[in-house]
Amino acid sequence: MSKVHYFGIRHHGPGCARSLLHAFEALQPDCVLVEGPPEGEGVLAALLSEQMQPPVALLSYCPDEPRRAVYHPFAVFSPEWQALRWALQRQVPASFIDLPLIHQLALAKAREEEAAAQEAAQAAAEDAPATEAAATDTNTGTEPSADAAAPAAATEPEPSYRSDPLNWLAQAAGHADGETWWNHTVEERGDGEELFAAIAEAMTTLRADLGEQAQESCPYRARRELLREAYMRQRIREAVKKGHERIAVVCGAWHLGGLQATVKASADNALLKGLPKLKVQSTWVPWTYRHLSRDSGYGAGIEAPGWYEHLWLHGQAADANPATVPPRTVGWLARVAKLMRERDLDCSSAHLIEATRLADTLAALRQRPQAGLEELHEATRTVLTMGDDAALDFIADALLVGQRMGQVPPDVPTVPLQKDVEQQQKSLRLKPEATHRTLDLDLRQPNDLARSHLLHRLRLIDLPWGHPSRTGGSAKGTFHEIWALQWQPEFAVRLIEASQWGQTLVAAASTASLERAHKAETLSALSQLVQEVLLADLEPAVQAITRILENRAAVNGDTVQLLEALPPLANVFRYGNVRQTDTGMVAHMLDGLIVRAAIGLPLACSGIDDDSAHELRGTILAAHSAVALRDAEEQTQAWQRALRLMTDSSTAHELLQGLAGRLLLDEGIWQGTDAAVALSLHLSSSTPPLQAAAWLEGFLNRNAMVLLHDNQLWQLVNDWLCSLGETHFTNILPLVRRTFSAFSASERQDLGQRARQGTINPQAVTTALNWDETQAVLPLPLLRLFFGMNK
Repeated sequence: MSKVHYFGIRHHGPGCARSLLHAFEALQPDCVLVEGPPEGEGVLAALLSEQMQPPVALLSYCPDEPRRAVYHPFAVFSPEWQALRWALQRQVPASFIDLPLIHQLALAKAREEEAAAQEAAQAAAEDAPATEAAATDTNTGTEPSADAAAPAAATEPEPSYRSDPLNWLAQAAGHADGETWWNHTVEERGDGEELFAAIAEAMTTLRADLGEQAQESCPYRARRELLREAYMRQRIREAVKKGHERIAVVCGAWHLGGLQATVKASADNALLKGLPKLKVQSTWVPWTYRHLSRDSGYGAGIEAPGWYEHLWLHGQAADANPATVPPRTVGWLARVAKLMRERDLDCSSAHLIEATRLADTLAALRQRPQAGLEELHEATRTVLTMGDDAALDFIADALLVGQRMGQVPPDVPTVPLQKDVEQQQKSLRLKPEATHRTLDLDLRQPNDLARSHLLHRLRLIDLPWGHPSRTGGSAKGTFHEIWALQWQPEFAVRLIEASQWGQTLVAAASTASLERAHKAETLSALSQLVQEVLLADLEPAVQAITRILENRAAVNGDTVQLLEALPPLANVFRYGNVRQTDTGMVAHMLDGLIVRAAIGLPLACSGIDDDSAHELRGTILAAHSAVALRDAEEQTQAWQRALRLMTDSSTAHELLQGLAGRLLLDEGIWQGTDAAVALSLHLSSSTPPLQAAAWLEGFLNRNAMVLLHDNQLWQLVNDWLCSLGETHFTNILPLVRRTFSAFSASERQDLGQRARQGTINPQAVTTALNWDETQAVLPLPLLRLFFGMNK
């Protein structure tokens, strides 16, 4: 009898896991070999810790290139997870036998470098010969040969690597696809070790038919698969040589044909000789069901991890107490009912009874022993949600996929930066969770202020655990911050990458900020960075980046960049005191930038086209708000002088001239008569209609209140429109429509009512007010009676 027993499984399959445990109890193997990275064997002991709660992932990465990393996720229903725990609990030797990642990652890196070199060579070859060929064709008068089109045909994409072979079996069995067939045949059963013999027969037959096609479709991947299987065969031979009598090999079902093939050891040694290497380290990190699903992009993912967990837990309960465990149909529909009732949706006991009957009936009609996910889905749609797909969406999100997030023991090897972040999360009582969470921080409270610093520092090292929904002046006041939190498993890799900047979060965030500052190309980017480091409470970084910004601004003559740099600094100055931040340095720098921007503003608005004027309009408005936030007399006067120069300039764009006039009117520098004079000047018959329309658009500034409350301005605009000829009116109509379309719906309605009233003649109004007083006092006795007045 053979010493080696092969168990072909599907990654994350509850039926395979349940059958595997049954097979292990019968076989009692003395050695367990699992398809997985050998680099992870050093942290296998953590599987027995009570604090290790799946889903988790084995993270393997290159310390010199942290972005080059690989995840191997495990759930409680993963066959590999159960096999390893079975072996470790019984002190049976357990090992990973896949091709080491030191070779796999090195091969991937070599392939990337080779592809980049080929692209560069091809680009160079296309540039030089193309010129020569064109010259030759021109001189000889001949056309390019047909061979010139050959390289283009050769670059067409290769067919996809190995289409799902289970689709063949699914088609023969009458199922829609291989996923459905495998779920029904394997994962929803899990009834014993005999299952693996059937899997082996099916997969080896399919591989015999499709193996050659797979190798032809992608040579690189075909070679990698050959290397993997050669290494696994070597590890199996080593286990046999050590004297083990009952060796259990747990691997992907597709590899059964390759591992059981008759191949000499010398051939495998020759194939594996001279493989490149990279340094690799491994650790455990928490994972989520959402990342385990196929939507996350993980290659060996599954569509419904929540359903698979239900199958696993029900199977375990049925094995322990078969007489007391209800059918899995009842348990699943009960969870659906609870979810619906939590959302105040109607779901009575009668609904559950009818849904259970329908699911069982559908399973019987389809000749299935129990209702599967497909039958339960149809029964839920028909009975519980009455065909409403919206309800099915949140059921799928909460139950089919699930929100579960695993955890790992604190003694698992991690980089110092990750330990520092975990310690701060613990001390601030800010637990990482896989679900979306809204966090409302009161910056007047020390703990909430520290939480804000933590979240801002993480964003500086490119770890966006939190996204600020509202900062500064929120609906609840300037002392509130609203954050949307959701922890992602890949953040573990980002912490490893960020370790290059420091071993603590403060050090890493400061160094990363300085690196960004040196690479920043604009003043606005630097001023935004100053705001970010101030919010993160990194005082040394603030001083260093502020000096960089001052040095750049001193030699930068670009007025637009100076204007763009004002809003972030003004926000820091305005709201910094709420965060107990010293803003003296920022105020000094902001004052200098305002004065310099004001000096260059009139010139920056001159000689530009319409598109540039519209872009500059938003920049000027933001800078105007920044000056108002600073509220310093000298700087405000300098800014107002620049606006007056713009209104008097003959070279500034008309849109910006009108905008400057409106800002002066809003600030009280212009009176109504000043605005009327400017309006009559720019809307006179001597002004080209397109220029007049642009000035009007800037002056109105997407706000109609000035027209609604000033009869003189209304009359001037009305007279201008009435004076236009048909041709001019047709030309400016799109501009005027764009201007008025920016008003709110209520403003447009008020303008319409105002226009229906016609032109108001002030003299007529004055005449109407001269009434006969003797006639006016006649109704007073009756009014006193109505209001209960005696006198």
